[in-house]
Amino acid sequence: MSKNLVVVESPAKARTLSQFLGKDYTIKASMGHVRDLPAKELGVDLDNDFSPKYVVLSRKRKVISEIRGGGAKAAVVYLATDPDREGEAISWHVVQAAKLNKIPVKRVVFHEITKEAIANAFRHPRPIDMKMVDAQQARRILDRLVGYKLSPLLWKRVRPGLSAGRVQSVALKLIVDREAEISDFVPVEHWSIEAELAKEGPKSPRFRARLVSLLGGGKSGSGTKSRPRALRVSSRTQAMLYPL
Repeated sequence: MSKNLVVVESPAKARTLSQFLGKDYTIKASMGHVRDLPAKELGVDLDNDFSPKYVVLSRKRKVISEIRGGGAKAAVVYLATDPDREGEAISWHVVQAAKLNKIPVKRVVFHEITKEAIANAFRHPRPIDMKMVDAQQARRILDRLVGYKLSPLLWKRVRPGLSAGRVQSVALKLIVDREAEISDFVPVEHWSIEAELAKEGPKSPRFRARLVSLLGGGKSGSGTKSRPRALRVSSRTQAMLYPL
């Protein structure tokens, strides 16, 4: 009878699961990611919807070979990588790299290493969540697009080995642009006219209103750059009654 293959991320988790699952399961550890964008090129096709080009990590070739061999003999392959987007992506990369597409593959997720939680996860497997995989791919591609082009600048200007982050780099650019706008700002005199109004009566609530226009006068002093004009308009409006 064929055994089931279970893929986890860490050897420690593999040893723990082997105690709970028994002899009908073979457990292999991917030890993290098995594929990534190539180290010496951008690895993202900018002219083809930012399609990524993945390569199997050299240190993981033996792991992938073992998973492929185990998968060929298994009745079902269970992907028990971590329950976050990185873990979901690792499961997907394992399937792609080990060519498990023609073998029954199920995703199992658990949030605690207990016999009950693991048994429940294996009773309720699901497909790989491609929305989570795509979210991880988008993060990795953004990392590469920013870091691959900006990091060499940091090596020259600051020190070798630094990496430009996708979030910090964009945030820094926004700050620099905003500071440039502040530095280039030329103060301009500006006057607006406001009135504190209330209905007749001692207990009527007061409220503020900004003058927008005068009857027959078109645009008013709201937004005027002239202090004399603002004073004239203000004087004219002080004696007015305002219907509410």
